[in-house]
Amino acid sequence: MSSRSLVKMQNFAVIHKGDSTLLEHIIFASMRILMVCLGNICRSPLAEAILQKKADEAGLHWTVESAGTNGFHTGEPPHLLSQKVAKLNGLDISKQVSRRFTADDFDKYDRIYAMADDVAMEIERIGGKRYHGGKVDYFLNELHPGKNANVPDPWYGEEDGYIEVYAMIEQACDAIIKNYLAQNSTTQSHE
Repeated sequence: MSSRSLVKMQNFAVIHKGDSTLLEHIIFASMRILMVCLGNICRSPLAEAILQKKADEAGLHWTVESAGTNGFHTGEPPHLLSQKVAKLNGLDISKQVSRRFTADDFDKYDRIYAMADDVAMEIERIGGKRYHGGKVDYFLNELHPGKNANVPDPWYGEEDGYIEVYAMIEQACDAIIKNYLAQNSTTQSHE
């Protein structure tokens, strides 16, 4: 059996088998991901924009959207400080519009990320009989598996809280991409 190594590039893998090199196209599944926080104006709009940009850059055919578990801000754009911090990082989230999470979202999305404990509980409550626990996880579990850690809600604070939350969300989005690519490259290289 020959030695085999795998180097990933956007949707391609360079596979070295002994003295020869092959270029194989890796097919990644399209995926629909929903980011959920309380009001859909602070954390989840940032997570939507950050992950969508990173997925696009990685050549992944993902659709990332966001929602909130309460309806207090339905129809509103993201919080001004979320917009400001996003813009400072090259993202425009001003056109996003807050919407409420519904039980129908379990049929529409492959993965649903909860930003905090209260959000996870509300996702389950709203889902009722349609709740699908296999689709739901704490967002930060991508960085710290099984810890069920919360992304703090910056709504109550100043701009520095939004900057901190942005950095936290960006790290978790990097982990989502890294974990997905590692899992799927391993699967593809064994086929």
